[in-house]
Amino acid sequence: MDNNKWKNTALLVIDMQKDFIVKDGSMRVDGGLAIVPNVIQAVEVARRRGIFVIWVVREHDPMGRDVELFRRHLYSEGKAKPTSKDSVGSELVDGLEIKGTDYKLVKTRFSAFFGTHLHSLLQGAGIRTLVVTGVQTPNCIRQTVFDAVALDYPSVSVIVDATAAATPEIHAECWSCNANTTRVVQI
Repeated sequence: MDNNKWKNTALLVIDMQKDFIVKDGSMRVDGGLAIVPNVIQAVEVARRRGIFVIWVVREHDPMGRDVELFRRHLYSEGKAKPTSKDSVGSELVDGLEIKGTDYKLVKTRFSAFFGTHLHSLLQGAGIRTLVVTGVQTPNCIRQTVFDAVALDYPSVSVIVDATAAATPEIHAECWSCNANTTRVVQI
């Protein structure tokens, strides 16, 4: 297979962490568990094609000093501390793992671009095409896609059956109005 065809493409796998995905996760996205097999498949296809796989994860200070103001109450004494650095909840969900030339990018806000070096990483790797998977559609997925479009990435696609929201209705609604800026594809 000609992997040169894919050398300018990156797969972003966003927030596929236990706190967001597993049944008892402190920040569980109800549709998250159902997409795990499709995310696994997307990662496998990306690796076979030589696509740059970037694992975008949330990791917060256990004291909540880097958390959005509206979530700081979740980090008070005696609380679970969602996606705290080195916690079980911040780990990738079972079946997903960072391998070989994959890259891990830590974020503390919805967008994978906000306050991170993602844009310079992608530029340095010659990436012009982004494919997005993960959770949560109306927040982290959509904000990352909007920022990618604002940064003039020529092609931004979302694998709709490898992304999820709290409900199927919310998930579908997020993409019904974005047809002009984002390609929505299925596995």
